[in-house]
Amino acid sequence: MIKLIVSDMDGTLLSDEKKLPSDFWETEKRLHEKGIIFAIASGRQYYNLIEVFDTIKDRMLFLAENGTYVFYNGDELFVNPLDRNRANEIIKTAREIPDCYIILCGKNAAYIENSDERFLTTLFQHYSKVETTADLTTVDDSILKVTLCDFRNSETNSFTYFNSFKNDCKVTVSGKNWVDITDMSANKGNALLKIQEKLKISNDETVVFGDFMNDFEMMSNATNSYAMKNAHPEILRISKFATDFDNNNNGVTEIINKLIR
Repeated sequence: MIKLIVSDMDGTLLSDEKKLPSDFWETEKRLHEKGIIFAIASGRQYYNLIEVFDTIKDRMLFLAENGTYVFYNGDELFVNPLDRNRANEIIKTAREIPDCYIILCGKNAAYIENSDERFLTTLFQHYSKVETTADLTTVDDSILKVTLCDFRNSETNSFTYFNSFKNDCKVTVSGKNWVDITDMSANKGNALLKIQEKLKISNDETVVFGDFMNDFEMMSNATNSYAMKNAHPEILRISKFATDFDNNNNGVTEIINKLIR
């Protein structure tokens, strides 16, 4: 019996044009009526996610900022912060990377130093509460992660600058233009385990959907993991199943409706 369905956002639930599936709202209504919790596990900011799902946010579960900030029914469940000194080291290294922009993700807002128009256009697709500061290392907030927006290629450019950090931090390619750096224990998979324990939901009662490497732990640990048809090859390899359709063709909701009919 399914009790929890967890979906990534970008490249998974959302189309490339950042739109929800045409049948999403009806599908979620059916889940709610059956008592099945619908959750979003995303690298996006919590404040951005609750804007997208405004009308149902108080009954949803959110694993925001790659599982570092978790809310359910409008209440904070837990936070998995990044050490402040480590965050400052990451910022100083990232400032040296060409075509790379830094986002310091805090509990209260996302913080940036650069107002490049191309960067801001991309930023506001994923972050809603943003503050500009002269120096990210002086921000007074609980830090969840450092995110890099890389317009060259995250996997071949910015990711390569952080080999020396990999014993102390979780450095993850989250998309073609994104790298996320969190506490070593912070990822969607660990956040999901904590949620399952708290809500007394087993792995067999959970279904997950994902497409990129920030979904790796969540997908590899799940009994019912569905890689998107358009997923990264490594996610397709470690997942139990694959969707019949990609993110541009309602791949997630098509599987959900099969599972709950």
